[in-house]
Amino acid sequence: MVEVVAILAIALLVVGVVGTVVPLVPGGLLSLSGVYLYWWHSGFAEPGTVALVVLTVLGVVTLLAEFFGGSIAARAGGASWVTTGSAAVVGIALMIVTGPVGLLVGLFGTVFVLEYVRDGDAGHSARSALYATVGILASTAVQVLLTLSILFGFLVAVFLL
Repeated sequence: MVEVVAILAIALLVVGVVGTVVPLVPGGLLSLSGVYLYWWHSGFAEPGTVALVVLTVLGVVTLLAEFFGGSIAARAGGASWVTTGSAAVVGIALMIVTGPVGLLVGLFGTVFVLEYVRDGDAGHSARSALYATVGILASTAVQVLLTLSILFGFLVAVFLL
């Protein structure tokens, strides 16, 4: 039975990596689910305490990047909180209808328009919109690296140590 649980845990970890690039799939949460499923089934013995803490921290950072990466980037570009929140809502709505391209276009367009209405500066608006859009893409890259780290860290901690 341990083999089935190990396979399921590894499958969750792999799907977690894939989930970071698929919209609306919580890659970090899936990765943590795989780690904790295996830990629970092993009688809370594997992975060890240090490995579990490290993998958990990586998973939480992945979730933070997933949920707040674009917002942090938009704020770094000078966008207001209202603009950032509005852009997230529009981007998600368009992503559901048109996919990832809708997310990027909706995010860029919403930030640009709302920031332009707010202060009338096209340069500032474009910079804020670019920061937000690049931030979403960078956030995805960070999530992929983090979930890959969780997967490989888990494999090393459970099967090689």
